[in-house]
Amino acid sequence: MKKFTAQGRGIIAGTASAVFLGLSPIFGKIALLQGVSPFAVVAIRTTLALFFLFCYLFLTNRQYFYIYPIGLTGCLIAGLINGIGSIFYYTALHRIDAGIGQLIYSFYPLFMVFWLLLDRQSVSKFTVIRLILVIPGVYLLLNNSYQGIDYLGALFMLIAAVLYALHLLITQRVLYDVPAPTVAFYTLAAMSVTVVISFLVMDSSPPQLERAVWPLLVLAVITFLSRISLFYGVKHLGGIQTALLGLGEILITVVIAQAVLAERLTPLQWVGASVIMLNWLLLTYDKKTAQKPYGKGFLHWLNPPSL
Repeated sequence: MKKFTAQGRGIIAGTASAVFLGLSPIFGKIALLQGVSPFAVVAIRTTLALFFLFCYLFLTNRQYFYIYPIGLTGCLIAGLINGIGSIFYYTALHRIDAGIGQLIYSFYPLFMVFWLLLDRQSVSKFTVIRLILVIPGVYLLLNNSYQGIDYLGALFMLIAAVLYALHLLITQRVLYDVPAPTVAFYTLAAMSVTVVISFLVMDSSPPQLERAVWPLLVLAVITFLSRISLFYGVKHLGGIQTALLGLGEILITVVIAQAVLAERLTPLQWVGASVIMLNWLLLTYDKKTAQKPYGKGFLHWLNPPSL
């Protein structure tokens, strides 16, 4: 008898991913405050995470390097999309507080539903209710700040959220036939190529790493762990449920940002955070909606070769 059901494994993996993703903006912001450019931060953390993942797979299970052509294409496109999104994310993080930035980024489950509907996928009514519940929570978090919000930074973070949601949907389709570590590796490889090229083109000055070595190393390890746990969550729980569970990363970022970066939330913002926490707890009552492995929407080209 298996100790955990598929949904149970998905919830554990999704929760772990939320913890790691919640820590990412903290160490990313520390590196940015030490004078490292957003392009350098995203390039260094992604390539180091890819190196860690390659070593892990090479030493433990090399069969995970095998992938069929259509699956590889999906991973590469997802990585390209997420790589561009990461550039927007860290550029936004350079302009706004880590806590506020992560709160804006929390809109990605809403965009996930949009992409699912565009791909002619079904969404459960309970999931829709939970998404509606998120909206007032996010509103309270964004409109009761002690400080004004940099609107360009907020726009960049929204773009990052849109692209992150799209990359989740693409990888969910690939995960029907491909193991999570394989998807994580090839997606991260495509991300690395994307962000390194962007760094070389957009940032001509060499990065000043003297005081930022440790936050960048920690950020790379977190990225490595988050990619593995994220795709395990998507495989066993589904993209939209993993995205909703990932909203817990907001509270992790906000709480640690107050302790480490001296950021603050108003009482009304804490009410909004509590609403999001309630949404997180409701996941256990939400049934996973069966997604179509052979879609007819805009991602039909990702249909597995067994069709």
